[in-house]
Amino acid sequence: MLHLPSSGYKVYEVSVYNKDVRSLVKQNQRHCYFDDQWADVQVRDVVARNESEARTLIAERFPAEDGFVVEDVCQCRF
Repeated sequence: MLHLPSSGYKVYEVSVYNKDVRSLVKQNQRHCYFDDQWADVQVRDVVARNESEARTLIAERFPAEDGFVVEDVCQCRF
């Protein structure tokens, strides 16, 4: 995040991983597209009006149909 959110927006930390990558890594295999780092939880900052909007935005970037799982969403305290 390079700037503070404007009025009415908040910053959310979203924890996301890829279940397909995680499964393959456990079997000592590699995903054909996603890097092995996606087996572990990755934290992304999302600027949104509320948690629901943050979840929608992250789902657009990391869709469930590609194996991504949102583990947690929490509002940052700045």
